[in-house]
Amino acid sequence: MVLAIAAMVTAGAIGLMVFSSSERKLKHAAADVEELAKRARAISLLQQKPYALEFLPGQIRLLPFAETTDDQVRMPSGRLVGGQRAGETPAAGASVPVHDMRELDPDLVLSVRRWASDAWQKPSERRPLVWRFDPDGLCEPVGVRLALDGSWIEQEFHPLTASVRDFSSEIR
Repeated sequence: MVLAIAAMVTAGAIGLMVFSSSERKLKHAAADVEELAKRARAISLLQQKPYALEFLPGQIRLLPFAETTDDQVRMPSGRLVGGQRAGETPAAGASVPVHDMRELDPDLVLSVRRWASDAWQKPSERRPLVWRFDPDGLCEPVGVRLALDGSWIEQEFHPLTASVRDFSSEIR
């Protein structure tokens, strides 16, 4: 009888650990996004220069925000975001001044919802998504959705504090 009870408790504990691994990965990635957003805002305020989070498949990078044109943003890497790539590219071996970078779980799907939009956009290598932080402390109010194995976490960020103002999740 004691062995049967011990086996059931052990099976339940193992099941809980396996079940919570997706939740743990999602919460860790959500915490990374929030931390990078707060860092981007703080660095922008301290250095009085715009900074950005660049969302790529599998990673998030904190970079200085370079120049803007009407519908394009040129990141320090020479990559144009929001328009077509110009003929101008960085010199071979040119380094990108990345202040911080977080690798995401390869199975994790990251999507961003822009202000006043209902559509979730996924970043790609050709079109990364950029979230700008201005030296006056403002940022675009975006939503970030992280999904893994049918579970998801959505975070809505406040434009004045770059902290999470609304949070929802469904863990399966």
